[in-house]
Amino acid sequence: MLLVLVLGTLVAGWGWSRREPAPSTRLTRIAFGSCATQDDPQPIWSQILATRPQLFLFIGDNIYGDTEDMEEMRDKYRQLAEIPGFARLRRLVPILATWDDHDYGLNDGGAEFAQRDASQKEFLDFWGVPAGSPRRKRAGVYDSAIYGPAGNRVQIILLDTRYHRSTLKRRPEGMPGVGRYVPDDTPGKTMLGEEQWQWLEAQLRLPAEVRFIASSIQVVAEDHGWEKWMNLPRERERLYGLIRTTDARGVLFLSGDRHLAELSMMDGEVGYPLYDLTASGLNNASHVWRPYELNRHRVGTMNWGDNFGLVTIDWRLADPVISLQIRDLQGEINIQRKIRLSTLKGRQVRGEG
Repeated sequence: MLLVLVLGTLVAGWGWSRREPAPSTRLTRIAFGSCATQDDPQPIWSQILATRPQLFLFIGDNIYGDTEDMEEMRDKYRQLAEIPGFARLRRLVPILATWDDHDYGLNDGGAEFAQRDASQKEFLDFWGVPAGSPRRKRAGVYDSAIYGPAGNRVQIILLDTRYHRSTLKRRPEGMPGVGRYVPDDTPGKTMLGEEQWQWLEAQLRLPAEVRFIASSIQVVAEDHGWEKWMNLPRERERLYGLIRTTDARGVLFLSGDRHLAELSMMDGEVGYPLYDLTASGLNNASHVWRPYELNRHRVGTMNWGDNFGLVTIDWRLADPVISLQIRDLQGEINIQRKIRLSTLKGRQVRGEG
């Protein structure tokens, strides 16, 4: 009985809930991650819980389904649900999720996947999306939410980079470089599909001080030959252009997919620096050192070891500070960048010479 009371006190003190946070909740601690193989142990959940997150974002490859057989897909979701650490997280912390290729069902898959509608139903069922949710009527699993009072609002935008995505251009045989793909500037190719693009524009016009855009694939990195937004350069420019035209302040990208962790940053000509914090994988990152791949925009890296992302916001300061972190299996900080909110409002700060 004493243990139950102690646990109840801890849960109440940490603000944990089995439900989605109330819209009025001022978010100060958001954890996220990607790439979790359901066939292997997932010890990282204890470290994630130790950070006391108010919200966890599962941003892709939440299972490795890779199948057109929906019974097999359901079985793999059941495997995830039975992992003790994940089950405990699910009891204690609200979770928002989008998918990447492996829980979508086809490695590197896009709009050509024949079972995308059936897979979407399995995804929404597993994550407990209500029958009346707009996500049950959309072509794709994208979603958004805003939390916090005016002045402290955090917008979460979960993109779907699979359901509508056009075919990628393969690297020609014999062409130097690493990875399967090269940029394709063909007009008409899409990452999100027109309906999702229109939805995203409407979301970016809503009032919020901080906006986390979760993309299952990297947005800022452009030099490697694997999946990324820069494989469709017109689409990445459209994304940056939309941030400009909507005058959306406070945008930060969260990404996964790569089985490594890094922080990238570039000037996307939106009036402030665009950061992309990549956390991957929760239990299947490279477990040995490997050479660093080229990324001209990298400002921090962890190229081996299981990891997760943690974002904290200190709203108590006159100029709130956002901390972007990557933590390892021991809970230690491997990457950290602190950003003042004013930096994401386009205010230029001159250095002294």
